[in-house]
Amino acid sequence: MEMLSVTKGKPSLLKISDTLSLRFQEIGSGPPLLLIHTIRTQLEYFRGLAPLLARSHTVYAIDLPGHGHSPIDPSASFDEPYFRQAVIRLIEKLNLSAVTVVGESIGGTLALTVAASLPQRVKRVYAINPYDYETRYGDGIRRGNWFANFIIGSLQIPVLGAMNASLENKMVLGKIMGGGYHDPRKLPSDLLTEFDEVAHRPGYKRIARKVLAGWRSWSKARDYDRQISAPVTLIYGDSDWSRPNERERTRSLIPASQMLTLKNTGHFSAVENPSELARVIMETE
Repeated sequence: MEMLSVTKGKPSLLKISDTLSLRFQEIGSGPPLLLIHTIRTQLEYFRGLAPLLARSHTVYAIDLPGHGHSPIDPSASFDEPYFRQAVIRLIEKLNLSAVTVVGESIGGTLALTVAASLPQRVKRVYAINPYDYETRYGDGIRRGNWFANFIIGSLQIPVLGAMNASLENKMVLGKIMGGGYHDPRKLPSDLLTEFDEVAHRPGYKRIARKVLAGWRSWSKARDYDRQISAPVTLIYGDSDWSRPNERERTRSLIPASQMLTLKNTGHFSAVENPSELARVIMETE
């Protein structure tokens, strides 16, 4: 295996292929644990959760392709299979084994599909508010509030979508993301500033629309649920976008699964309620 030059605690860029590099951060010591963030965020999303888990694990937090400060490949599909293969290749490149995979939103769905694809390397899965209920473009996000429904829904419209995406700023992003919190006041302003600054990278808003355009691929990801052999804990915020029947459908498809609910918590639980989320993970790990 090629030796990697990594400064522990400091984000590094891992080259996986000529067209794919991923930014990641390694902290803590102990068994490996991989954190996969939500749509439209990055590894800093876990700044409250990662240090808590690092007390007993070596935590690897990543920027998914094109997200955060990971490079953008404009020719990539940015659908679920593309992200899944990127995570698989990162796990293999870092030579992680018996790894616990923790993901939220699309990260939760990826945790499940990666576990199905790499049974020999994945020890356990925590899928938090998995993004597994796509029935239309931008579903989930559009359930947050009327503003999110209007803005996200408009992004699929030619010309208008590109124009609305280009007009996004910190205030607009805050209103959209606020629809994913039980208490929108718990969305930190400085974290929102980071997300907004990243969004001004060349090509970022175009690939953000590409991610949304791949919505059907997240529905098809359910086809992998029955293939998962690792134990799975599904964790939902009681104010998550998903509906009770959707949560039960996911639980029923996964052979070795249990389902837990966090009180007073929305879709972005790693930011809104990191202490309780860490407690649940550590008590069931």
